[in-house]
Amino acid sequence: MSEDLFGEPVADRSAAGSVAPAGGSLGSDQHAGTPLAVRMRPRTLDEIVGQQHLLAPGSPLRRLAAGEPMSVFLWGPPGVGKTTIASVVSRQTDRRFVEVSAVTAGVKDVRAVLDQAKRDLGRGQQTVLFVDEVHRFSKAQQDVLLPAVENRLVTLIAATTENPSFSVISPLLSRSLLLTLRPLTDEDISGLLDRAITDERGLRQADGSTFELTDDARDALLRMAGGDARRALTYLEESAAGAKAVDSMIIDPPVVERAVDRAAVQYDRDGDQHYDVISAFIKSMRGSDVNASLHYLARMIEAGEDPRFIARRVMILASEDIGMADPTAIQVAVAAAQTVQLIGMPEGAITLAHAVIHCALAPKSNAVVTAIGEARADVQAGKIGVVPPHLRDAHYATAKNYGHGVGYLYAHDEPHGIAAQQYLPDELEGADYYQPTTHGNEASVSERLKKINELLGRA
Repeated sequence: MSEDLFGEPVADRSAAGSVAPAGGSLGSDQHAGTPLAVRMRPRTLDEIVGQQHLLAPGSPLRRLAAGEPMSVFLWGPPGVGKTTIASVVSRQTDRRFVEVSAVTAGVKDVRAVLDQAKRDLGRGQQTVLFVDEVHRFSKAQQDVLLPAVENRLVTLIAATTENPSFSVISPLLSRSLLLTLRPLTDEDISGLLDRAITDERGLRQADGSTFELTDDARDALLRMAGGDARRALTYLEESAAGAKAVDSMIIDPPVVERAVDRAAVQYDRDGDQHYDVISAFIKSMRGSDVNASLHYLARMIEAGEDPRFIARRVMILASEDIGMADPTAIQVAVAAAQTVQLIGMPEGAITLAHAVIHCALAPKSNAVVTAIGEARADVQAGKIGVVPPHLRDAHYATAKNYGHGVGYLYAHDEPHGIAAQQYLPDELEGADYYQPTTHGNEASVSERLKKINELLGRA
């Protein structure tokens, strides 16, 4: 099943001649066991939640759904609507629709699809080819697609969770449009939950009755979904089944907990446990206890905490508690946040652990926090002063008439690349905000700062 699957199955396409190969995520007809995530697949572009930046009138997606030939790459994290968009196109076009998965299809399979598309085009029948997880195609498989895309033998819709700039050959990417799908917000997914509860395709009962989703249960589902619509609907379906099994129409946190086997649901996003655990997580990294840091990371992951929230906290700590003691910490933290955004969970847990271990073991310093804090305090207290004349903009013709730029020493012309002149306003001369520690990289920074101050005449 496709990673982006969260909606209603494809209706009868016999009139258009569209087919999806056996095992394709879009090829299953609705039946008694069809998952809720499949039943609720949007039928039109207007039913898609999120991605409004791609759905404006005249946008490539609108034109694609209207039948305009083009090739597009849909890049985004799991569960944000890539396969859904392909499904909508398959409904709204009179072209033949074929789906292949890059996980199972080989060069022979791709050639067979393209050969058939060429024959069909000779009879006036166009083909839309949907390739799921296109990043898994080898270079040879991608090369096979290139002539078909270049000559418009097919309209290619390719879905990927990885940056196409690194996973797709340049000639193929340059002949296609790259559409970036954004993570779904809690508001987006909350709307999906409401739709699934009330829609006859979803959980609404034959007698018209609907389940009641409590606020706490909704928060738990949103937290565990982590921006993945398919996951949210899967958890909702299991929760509804669990409630119905005990003759109840109320979905509350205990029902959700039993349904998805997540004892950590009790970790309340807005309650004490949330704040206690994230506090312990930060303080453990700050205290350099790598085992405690990993423990609290694991608790948050198992509770379904939004991995983007965790990544943001690690980035903050990298500057606030490590800073110049290990300048690579912020780089690792930012890279981890970007990776989590690209690959999602559960694989993102490994990347988060990578960053957490790095930050927990890094030398610590809060000198950066103290420095900017003191500088801002002076500014807020009104200690601003005028910019020294020699530092003012001197790029206009009459600048020298006002003394602007006169006497300025160009650092690169000076010994050691350091020009001894006044930089701070008169009112702040002598201010000394940054006090590096002797921890890690800051020890060498401290030595360099001493030499710089000597050259600037501040020793």
